[in-house]
Amino acid sequence: MTSNPANNGDDPQDPLSEMFAKFFGGGEGMDPAEMAKAAGLPSDPNMLAQMFQQVQAMMSAGGDGPVNWKLAHESARQVAASDNDPSIGTNQAREVDEALRLAELWLDPVTDFEGTGLIGQAWSRAEWVEATLDTWKRLTEPVANSIAFALTSAMTEQVPEEMKEMLGGARSMLQNMGGALFGMQLGQAVGALAKDVVSSTDIGLPLAEGKMALLPTNVKAFGEGLDIPESEIRLFLAVREAAHARLFMHVPWLAGHLLGAIESYARGIHIDMSRIEEVAREIDPTNPESMQNAFSQGVFMPQRTPEQEAALLKLETTLALVEGWVDELSAAATANLPSAGALREMVRRRRATGGPSEHAFAALVGLELRPRRLRDAAALWAALKEERGLAGRDAIWHHPDLLPTAEDLDDPAGFSSRRQLLDASDAEVDEALQKLLSGGFDEPQAGKDSGSGGESDDDGEAGTPGKDPKAPDA
Repeated sequence: MTSNPANNGDDPQDPLSEMFAKFFGGGEGMDPAEMAKAAGLPSDPNMLAQMFQQVQAMMSAGGDGPVNWKLAHESARQVAASDNDPSIGTNQAREVDEALRLAELWLDPVTDFEGTGLIGQAWSRAEWVEATLDTWKRLTEPVANSIAFALTSAMTEQVPEEMKEMLGGARSMLQNMGGALFGMQLGQAVGALAKDVVSSTDIGLPLAEGKMALLPTNVKAFGEGLDIPESEIRLFLAVREAAHARLFMHVPWLAGHLLGAIESYARGIHIDMSRIEEVAREIDPTNPESMQNAFSQGVFMPQRTPEQEAALLKLETTLALVEGWVDELSAAATANLPSAGALREMVRRRRATGGPSEHAFAALVGLELRPRRLRDAAALWAALKEERGLAGRDAIWHHPDLLPTAEDLDDPAGFSSRRQLLDASDAEVDEALQKLLSGGFDEPQAGKDSGSGGESDDDGEAGTPGKDPKAPDA
């Protein structure tokens, strides 16, 4: 009979750690196929091997912080490449480069912002993941850390009191699980987005700052079912990408403004600990798919607070302004393209509703990156162009304080009149401040301290110097 290492006095080991080591480390004594059969899991050896590798990675992998970003990266790459992600060919790279060059020329007459001088690139889905993952990490890290800590604490607390001493070396495995779960789920969400996006700025954010790129595989998928030549679709999407690039390059504060708003929103999210504890009791460590379902359904996110709603309104307004400006410029630049109107409407609907991958990301971090008021924003930019010209319209981007608000989206025609009232109020404040700084408020008022008004001072003396106030008048 084989002795139990846990009972070996020379090398004691707690039974729970031994079980994890055997199951997740591939030790002897447990047959994965038999366990899979008993648990109703797939019997395919390759699928089982992949599943057990994922679980082993979740339980054993560590990282610099509470979230396993290495696992997020690997998961994103796997998902992005899971459905035919061919390398970019020479012809595809040339076509994308030519489309983006032509897009820059078409944009010159319709905006006051000059060309970017960027070299257009053609990316595979995996290359998009590599170029954008650092930005996704920045955007999701605050809520990711909160979820990882909360899940780890809840899972540890759910262990029965009598088993806590037995937990021993397995405690570190549980501490890694929360961060690994979120990392894996985030990677899957980013990998799914890689299958949908057609460019580096397709969701309205500078995910790869200083880059201008299209994804030929996704551009082709975008046009499937449309009776429009692929070259026209590619050119229209190239104009949108080039317009985004110009905006973010010539408005240097905008990228930080958007990303900072998202970071602030994420930091404000609090985790529903009661739901965490409920899910922790139901988690089956042998079933990675069931463990990830909780994240994909967003079960940890409570209802938004009023502060969160206000932050989200501000963020959505800015996203709408970005997308509305790009929409308006793209329409003007592609006016001679036969399919421009149909493609514009298709992109508008796509951006306003979002795809399945965007919904999955929203459920994961509790944030939707959709410009719900794109049409209103486009109407506002069109009105400003008619009223102020290209330079006056684009000058609105010079400072964040100049940006239109949600109220302006409600009434685009009244923006200028409201801004005039605001400017007039600011001018009055500036005038008063300038007078104060120049000493204007210290000047004596007419008739005071001049001896002409007969006003008395604090002692009741008349303004005429040298006269006894008790002396009778002459």
